[in-house]
Amino acid sequence: MDIFRDDEFILLGFPGTWHSQVSLVVVFALTYSLTVIGNASIIALVWMNSNLQTPMYFFLCNLSFLEIWYTTGVVPKAIGVMLGTSQTISFSLCILQLFFILSLGSTECFLLSVMAYDRYLAICYPLRYSSLMSSIFSARLALSSWLGGFLAISLLAFMTSRLTFCGPDVINHFLCDIDSCLALSCSDTGHVELATFLVSIIVVVASCVVTLVSYIYIISSILKIRSAHGRKKAFSTCSAHLSVVTIWYVWYDSNFLDLHKFVNSFYRILTLLLKPFFYKFKDKNVKQKLWEGLPRSKVAFQSASV
Repeated sequence: MDIFRDDEFILLGFPGTWHSQVSLVVVFALTYSLTVIGNASIIALVWMNSNLQTPMYFFLCNLSFLEIWYTTGVVPKAIGVMLGTSQTISFSLCILQLFFILSLGSTECFLLSVMAYDRYLAICYPLRYSSLMSSIFSARLALSSWLGGFLAISLLAFMTSRLTFCGPDVINHFLCDIDSCLALSCSDTGHVELATFLVSIIVVVASCVVTLVSYIYIISSILKIRSAHGRKKAFSTCSAHLSVVTIWYVWYDSNFLDLHKFVNSFYRILTLLLKPFFYKFKDKNVKQKLWEGLPRSKVAFQSASV
């Protein structure tokens, strides 16, 4: 019998004993809290400091905002699955989660490529950077990244929602992804697989090419700088972004084996945690503003205590 649109899927989560599940819940909950706090603090720092209100930090705020919603769309449900309190998900919510997560992932690819292009302009055309990367142009690039990410996945989500599911209704994961939905469908999925491949090429390959070409020009320009101090200063402006790009493109998705599922999920959650801290401790301006804010916070706390 076909699965009706109000029926539910069962999420298996991770295999293991109750103690191992509780340990994973603690890790996921701690990582989620630190990720939200880290990204929210970056947004707050940029918003409160006029010196940081530049295109580079505007894009960083977009990335931090995205990471907060990405983790919110994944981790709370995963914790419920591991605790056994929320192991089912309706068909509609499954499609919504799939659309939400893939759209944010696609948007992140576009944002990272836009940030690479921003660093290319800043290093290769420092005298013209302000006119080339204006506030209006940077806002348009950010908006295009968000619209492009969500529009690219909207077709996939719609096509997946039209598939027929005849059972089993068990997803070997703690979230709904497109591979699991295709594996459970009893109808022809060839058109969805083709669309998934094409969207992946457009989103991942295109953004990766933009990022790679931008850094080829960036590295070429840095090597032309004669002084070691100048090369170090130029590289420091993009080192945090380069670190984030590296860990993002190293991450891959596989849901076939429990080991792969655990390793990939843990690695993805870990990268979400590390990203805000890369910018906090690798970016000189963010780190400086963070340390400047600590004494004020301490004084305010002492005043409130008195």
